Amino acid sequence: MSAGLSSQVSRDYQLTLTNFLERARRFFPRQEIVSRGAQGISRYNYRQFYRRVCRLDNALSALGIGQGDRVGSFAWNTHRHLELYFGLPCMGAVMHTVNIRLSPEQIAYVINHAQDKLLFIDEDLVPAIEQVAAKLPGVQRYVIMCEGELPPTSLAPVCSYEELLAEAPENYDFPQLDEGLPAGLAYTSGTTGDPKGVIYTHRMLFLHSFALALAGGFGISEADTTMALVPMFHANAWGIPYTSTMVGAKQVLPGPHPQPEEIAGLIQTERVSFAAGVPTVWIGLLQFLEQQNYDLSSLQQIVCGGSAVPLSLIKAYRDKLGLQIHQAWGMTEMSPAGSVGTLKRSMSDWPAEQQLAQQAKQGLLLPGLEMRVLDESGCEVPWDGETSGELLVRGPWVAREYYRDPEASAQRFAGGWLRTGDVVTVDRESYLQIVDRTKDLVKSGGEWISSVALENALMAHPQVLEAAVIAVPDERWSERPLAYVVLKPDQQLSAEELLGSITAQFPKFWLPDEVTFIDELPKTGVGKFNKRALRQLAQQRPRR
Repeated sequence: MSAGLSSQVSRDYQLTLTNFLERARRFFPRQEIVSRGAQGISRYNYRQFYRRVCRLDNALSALGIGQGDRVGSFAWNTHRHLELYFGLPCMGAVMHTVNIRLSPEQIAYVINHAQDKLLFIDEDLVPAIEQVAAKLPGVQRYVIMCEGELPPTSLAPVCSYEELLAEAPENYDFPQLDEGLPAGLAYTSGTTGDPKGVIYTHRMLFLHSFALALAGGFGISEADTTMALVPMFHANAWGIPYTSTMVGAKQVLPGPHPQPEEIAGLIQTERVSFAAGVPTVWIGLLQFLEQQNYDLSSLQQIVCGGSAVPLSLIKAYRDKLGLQIHQAWGMTEMSPAGSVGTLKRSMSDWPAEQQLAQQAKQGLLLPGLEMRVLDESGCEVPWDGETSGELLVRGPWVAREYYRDPEASAQRFAGGWLRTGDVVTVDRESYLQIVDRTKDLVKSGGEWISSVALENALMAHPQVLEAAVIAVPDERWSERPLAYVVLKPDQQLSAEELLGSITAQFPKFWLPDEVTFIDELPKTGVGKFNKRALRQLAQQRPRR
């Protein structure tokens, strides 16, 4: 074959999600998809999944949905949501996953900003949309994803998902799509200002899935049973549904409000080998498993991300449960995966505690991505594990702008690079470690204090469940650290005792001036500690 012909063939082959859908049907037709719902567990396979996606696309076409149209989902991790994940982009439409934990004002904002024409809603979430429906003039129809008859609702016009599919043919001629077409749309959680939209093209999601399937990524294969506890309404559930379908893995979808008992039960019953979620999920599960006995021997890998994973949590899973936590880092703007904290072969003979400390870092950048770490003057910092700077990244699945927001785009994207807002160090092994978010650093007397380092140290105390540190104004030092701490049930601990346990780890000026014990830390829509809410709470506290 001539070089010219070979080049033409490669350009004609488009990297689209339709490839994954067709591959799952042809190569893994009997592989199971297990979904937990309000009525219990449902099971079907990739062959049946494919047919339902065809029915969905025929129904969407009949409703007037075409290439480029945005369609929203307001749903949990279920098989119907997975059908939308493929049905919408494979017909040329854009899948907009609406974060169900945003405020009512933000929910209305993102639906209107995305210009969603249809909205698919899980039955138990209907009241939240009813609350804002009057503010959604662009939504032409609501589809409720319920098991049986439609529930009573003020939404109109409205129809049932199952009735929609039942009336549609199960054969669909998928169009030939360009890999540069938008496939998905997700919004940041809006911790500062309005949420920002990020468009994912077919090419971005295709290449992102390949990176996750690598051994240096998540290493997902057909032999795995995967369970994404990270919500499908947040950054593509970290790409796990797409990667699992691509390789033909069995998928377990945990459904609405999964609690530690349901999570442990699904891992035990379905023999889950790979699971992923934010630290608060694994903290809650650990607390549950300390009281209950479940067989989790099938679980070979836990991926934990969304915020820095405490070293104490990784150690507790290793020592108490014999389970491996791999820390991951990424952003909505990155589709979202960026790095994974797996160990190099050369580290296999390191002492166990040294290995543990390395695993507590955010790890190596995924193949295909590039990074720079810059100081305040814009110069690159040395990779010595000590000098910190802001992390910039670029690559084939990194966004280059925000959707319909040129002002915000100009602040975060420049010359093909994304300014992540994360302050990091890079060690001599090239492993990333998040020091803090730029907005969460405490600058006291001209010196920087890492809130993440303090939080990890506080959560290492055996009586502490969760801890978050914020900066509060100080007349003398400009800012000082304030710690909010949640103790484990039936535990008592004074501020002096807690601070005394970490004194040897930090310079004296790093130690929080105040420790406030509270019953529960506020969380964002994706399970991170909500530091904006804590700052508002701090403003109401009595002045010392």
